Amino acid sequence: MTDDDLATRKMQFLYALRSRGVTDNAVLQAMEEIDRGPFVRGLFAERAYEDMPLPIACGQTISQPSVVGLMTQALQVTPRDKVLEIGTGSGYQAAILAKIARRVYTIDRHRRLVREARAIFEELDLHTITAITGDGSHGLPDQAPFDRIIVTAAAEDPPGPLLAQLKVGGIMVLPVGQSDAVQSLIRVRKHETGLEYDELREVRFVPLLEGLGKE
Repeated sequence: MTDDDLATRKMQFLYALRSRGVTDNAVLQAMEEIDRGPFVRGLFAERAYEDMPLPIACGQTISQPSVVGLMTQALQVTPRDKVLEIGTGSGYQAAILAKIARRVYTIDRHRRLVREARAIFEELDLHTITAITGDGSHGLPDQAPFDRIIVTAAAEDPPGPLLAQLKVGGIMVLPVGQSDAVQSLIRVRKHETGLEYDELREVRFVPLLEGLGKE
């Protein structure tokens, strides 16, 4: 692929994001700065700039860019925020968040994915991300509370441990629903008096599993 081809693809990529509802300037700028290319390996590398989910190692996927953009936009991240991501996957979502937030903690049950994501973060000089191998369903109590929490795997309900680790005034965005049925992307706002839920759109994510992966 020539430099001109790559520039054209990236321009089309950003246009596709806007046309699908990603309009927040900070999110668009972060997605322009973070090249999706390094996060897509092997056979699918040629399709890195298409607005589609793609397979990655450990039976996981890298999310559709427009969904990454819409989830990041819904999270309403500010430069003061400490963010927790459940489900590192390729590392692409954490990299986008790192361009906007003060600090990003990301956790995944697959050691291989965490190891590979760390290597990309190092290459891209993203030093405000801490990537950890662990059971994301329990969150990260040692670093709580968090201003923002994003979950990139579907649970039947927002997990109690994660809600407990969200600051009052904080926002959590996650897919909710059975893994083999339609899921809804939900935004949860935590108030002094309780939780407020917004349903954003239909999505499809891998299920949120307890325990650690085999690799």
